Amino acid sequence: MPKAHHRSSRNAKPTPGFRGRIWIDGSEGTFIGYGRVILLERIREQGSITKASKSMQMAYRHAWDLVDSMNRQAKEPLVEMAKGGKGGGGARVTKAGERAIKRFRRFYDDFQSFLKREEKNSSPDGRTTEEAFP
Repeated sequence: MPKAHHRSSRNAKPTPGFRGRIWIDGSEGTFIGYGRVILLERIREQGSITKASKSMQMAYRHAWDLVDSMNRQAKEPLVEMAKGGKGGGGARVTKAGERAIKRFRRFYDDFQSFLKREEKNSSPDGRTTEEAFP
């Protein structure tokens, strides 16, 4: 799974280069983006919104709200929840969710390739980003 480009600390020096974020808006605002796809992938791996949110150091309520938002905006639910009980509850990514992950990943990879290509093309003489864009 690719790592997001971010600074681990507010005092860390940023790595020069082209960066960008991409997300798809729906009727309620953000429908899907990098973080939401990571959440879907973690739900698929963990079988639980609780475990997925903990693995991302995210509040359960926030994760649940994100899943609820995606499910409301999608034509078909991306995640199905099972009621708790003796065996406990759980969650699973649906076929629609798997398609959404795959499509977003393809789109994200294309976008990252575009950024790399544009960064390279912006400085054909080998100058750094800072030198190419004073």
